[in-house]
Amino acid sequence: MAIKTIIEPFRIKAVEPIRMTTRAERLAKIREASYNVFRLHADDVLIDLLTDSGTGAMSSNQWAAVMRGDESYAGSPSFYRFEESAKRLFPFKHIIPTHQGRAAERILFSVTCEPGQIVPNNTHFDTTRANIAYRGATALDLPCAESRDIAEPHPFKGNMDVGALEATLEREGPEKVPLVMMTITNNSGGGQPVSMANVRAVSDICRRGGIPFYIDACRFAENAYFIKLREPGFENKSVAEIARVLMSYADGCTMSAKKDGLANIGGFLATNDEELARQEKDLLILTEGYPTYGGLAGRDLEAIAVGLDEVVHEDYLQYRIVSTEYLGKHISREGVPIVQPPGGHAIYIDASAFLPHLKPLQYPGIALAVEFYVEAGIRGVEIGSVMFGQVDPETGAETPAEKELLRLAIPRRVYTQSHVDYAVEAIIEVWKRREQIGGYRLTYQAPFLRHFTARFEPLAART
Repeated sequence: MAIKTIIEPFRIKAVEPIRMTTRAERLAKIREASYNVFRLHADDVLIDLLTDSGTGAMSSNQWAAVMRGDESYAGSPSFYRFEESAKRLFPFKHIIPTHQGRAAERILFSVTCEPGQIVPNNTHFDTTRANIAYRGATALDLPCAESRDIAEPHPFKGNMDVGALEATLEREGPEKVPLVMMTITNNSGGGQPVSMANVRAVSDICRRGGIPFYIDACRFAENAYFIKLREPGFENKSVAEIARVLMSYADGCTMSAKKDGLANIGGFLATNDEELARQEKDLLILTEGYPTYGGLAGRDLEAIAVGLDEVVHEDYLQYRIVSTEYLGKHISREGVPIVQPPGGHAIYIDASAFLPHLKPLQYPGIALAVEFYVEAGIRGVEIGSVMFGQVDPETGAETPAEKELLRLAIPRRVYTQSHVDYAVEAIIEVWKRREQIGGYRLTYQAPFLRHFTARFEPLAART
């Protein structure tokens, strides 16, 4: 009989202690943090599921490569090793390193977007949306219809609504749309993958209209693996082959190497456009660094080069997807409402269904984030009306987000199954007392990306 248990495809060579805390200590800490988990000290967190960005464990080969890092200001051999590794998966003419993905976004939108323009996407994530807004443009979400049913296990709920894209381009005209983006996997939409057919359809529409098509590629390997598992015709292709086909439909991409680069810092911007690349490199020199380091140390470039090779290993990806699914299946079996099917990098709890007695502007996602931390020291992140709600700058009136989610993002190669079992137990305990959980109000918010620094207070005193 074949063994069914999926084990971690690595051994542990170094360990980092977790400081255990009591419920009383955690309650005091979250009060000091004004009920915003971003404001907690990381050593007061037991299981940190705030993000999978830059929080993974690097491999022994990556650490060995770090020692080879060359810190020459210009023309470092570390850059050329990084560029070669990136081009094996991202076959674009220009690979421009940046210190992380949001820097690539800022540079791209700075040279392409003008006030009043529109950038369609399947669903923009927070930094993408903010960088577009900072240029005076509008980030337009066009998620597929299937994504609206949180409980429906459609295989590619990350897809873009192709009909809505065509209607947008016809209505606005190409002069109002400097580029179209596609986020893979669709983070704001529950970590859901995008099909190759959908990428191809969006690419065809853009090329007919003469509009550049870019991919936000930070979880490209997870998306490629989902295509291998779920889309007919790709089951016998390698993940690397699928990734190259995906990128062939685009004119460029932004990439955070803190995700599927398996590194703790870094990213890049890629394009086939010579003139655009020149403008981007000029801006890079002004704000990030010379184009062969782009704000990164040589050792970081070396770590990314190895990480891009390792991330397409299918034993790693199988472990990654199955271990995330494990968390989702165990809590949903007990009735906890989640975005179905489980995503590649995170489980998204439907906070509105978990806490139906709370209105959207009582921030159910924040309420869950606080409860998970107080209950068990688990840190997740709200993806709802705090992160994506719209505030009228003149009246201060707030429009809630379409969904109220709490994301539990799994760092790569960090936690074992017992850590996940602990999280399952804690989530179920909170689920059992969900009717006792109260809402929150904002007491401070910044004009951009307010969720990072916001302060809250409970609507009713809590113990």
